[in-house]
Amino acid sequence: MAAAILVGWVTHPVWALVPLLLAMFFLWFFRDPERAIPDQPGAVVSPADGKITDVSWITVDGEEKLRISIFLSVFDVHVNRSPIAGEVREVRYRRGRFLNAMNQASAEQNEQNMVRVEGDGHAVVFKQIAGLLARRIVFNPKVGDRVERGQRVGLIKFGSRTDILLRATADLKVKVGDRVRGGASVLAYLPPAVELAAAGNRSAVGDATIRGLR
Repeated sequence: MAAAILVGWVTHPVWALVPLLLAMFFLWFFRDPERAIPDQPGAVVSPADGKITDVSWITVDGEEKLRISIFLSVFDVHVNRSPIAGEVREVRYRRGRFLNAMNQASAEQNEQNMVRVEGDGHAVVFKQIAGLLARRIVFNPKVGDRVERGQRVGLIKFGSRTDILLRATADLKVKVGDRVRGGASVLAYLPPAVELAAAGNRSAVGDATIRGLR
């Protein structure tokens, strides 16, 4: 806006429209609307606005995970939100390339910030991944901080991508092509911690039985 005033003063006022339009675009781009956060038990909300571009099962450290990828265009809200309530247990930033966020290789090669949140017996990992235009990832909470489901936690400036990793047994509620809203759209439901504990006990008993038979 200051540039618009300066240009309009030293040249013709009509030329001030260019920086003025840019200023209006930036104000619109960094908008931060309020959202109604779902309160259903086990709900995992989207960490970002955008389009679901990939739903796949991958292996991480020998464990199968459900990965949901969300592409953010320059027209989407870029404020990021916590997918679940819990404690921030890990934050790991990594420099990298700036490939198009639609490129699958961007998940591993681009600049990114990995966050691990643990709560209610679950651990959810989400990544803020820079895109072709993005050059700045912001994440505000620190390790040990408590975050609530749908709480604002950061932002990726301009086109980018957000990945979220869940248990492979999560009850998926979205598909490729769906549009989601950060903090408001439910991506999946995680089973209650008591069910996980029961499943773990059954598995332990089964393993003990197998060892006994051997």
